[in-house]
Amino acid sequence: MNEELKLIVSSSPHIRTPRDTRVIMLDVIIGLIPALIAGILFFGLNSLLVTVISVLACVFFEWGYRKLLKKSSTIHDLSAVVTGMLMAFCMPPTAPWWLPIIGALFAIVVVKQLFGGIGKNFLNPALAGRAFLFSYPVLMTTWKASVFQGDAWTGATPLASLHVGKLASDSLSAMFLGNIGGCIGEVSALALLLGGLWLVLRKVITLRIPVSYIGTVAVITFIFSRGNDHVLWMLQNLLSGGLMLGAIFMATDYCTSPVTPKGQVIFGIGCGLLTVLIRYFGSYPEGVSYAILIMNLTAWMIDKSTAPRRFGVSRASEREAKKAKKQAKEAAN
Repeated sequence: MNEELKLIVSSSPHIRTPRDTRVIMLDVIIGLIPALIAGILFFGLNSLLVTVISVLACVFFEWGYRKLLKKSSTIHDLSAVVTGMLMAFCMPPTAPWWLPIIGALFAIVVVKQLFGGIGKNFLNPALAGRAFLFSYPVLMTTWKASVFQGDAWTGATPLASLHVGKLASDSLSAMFLGNIGGCIGEVSALALLLGGLWLVLRKVITLRIPVSYIGTVAVITFIFSRGNDHVLWMLQNLLSGGLMLGAIFMATDYCTSPVTPKGQVIFGIGCGLLTVLIRYFGSYPEGVSYAILIMNLTAWMIDKSTAPRRFGVSRASEREAKKAKKQAKEAAN
C-alpha cells in the first residue's frame, strides 16, 4: 500500500462540497445568459457591446488593483465577470461605451477592493456602480424602445407611467416577454425567471429572499392600487423595472445579505417595502437599486438579531449571560 492518505484538519465551518466561488459564479453567469439574449433580441447588438465592455472593465480593474498592490490575483473566481454583467444589465442599451468603464472603476475599486475584496464588501458592487452612474442622469434615463415596437426611441418605460399613478399601455404579455423599453437585462421577466430557476436547481440561492421580496411588493401594490384595477396594477408593478433582476440576482448576493433563514425573509420584506415606498413617493420611478443598497447596510444587524441559540442553551441562560456581560462592562467603565 503506497497510496498516501491525506487528512485535512481545519476549524468550522467544514465545507463538504467540491463547489467553490468559481463554480458558484459560473452558475450565476449561466443564469444571466437568458436575460442577455433577451436584451440583444429586443435592443440590438449594442446591448452585447455594453455588456462586454462592462465585463472587461471590471476584470481589468480587479486585476490592475491587485497587481498594483502586489496582492494575489482573484480574477479567476469570476466574481468580477458577474459584477460586470449585472451592472450592464442595469444600464440603458443606448449607453455610450465609456459609461460602463466608469461604473466598473467605482464598483470594483471603491466598493469591492478597497474593503478587502470579495466577501468583505458590504454593498452590492454592481448596484453601487449603477447608483454612481446616476451622476450622468440623462444618459442613464434615455430609453430605447424594443426593435419590435416600431419606434426608434422612447422617452418612457412602463414604470414611468406607474410612477404617476397610471397603468402602462404595454400588455402584460409584452412586459412578461420583454418587448418594452427599459434597461438591457431587466425587461424580460421570463428570461430572469428561467435564470432564477437554474440558480435554485443548482442550489446557488434559496427562494427565501426572492419570494419574500416579490411577495411583499405584490401584497402592497395589490392593496394600494392608486385607484386602478388591483390585479392589473399589481402585475404591472411586478413585471416592470428591475424587480425581478434585483430580487433574484442582486438581493441574494452572499456577501451583502443575511445568512440566517429568518434574516433572509426579513431582508426580502424590507427590500419590498422600500421598493414600493420609493416608487410611490420618490422623485425617481424605480426603487429596487436603492432599496437593496439600504438593506445591505442592515444585513449585519439582521444577522445579529436572528442568530439561533447555541445548542443546549436555554433562553434564560442566554439572558443571564447577557446580563452578566453587561454588568462586567459597566464595572470596567
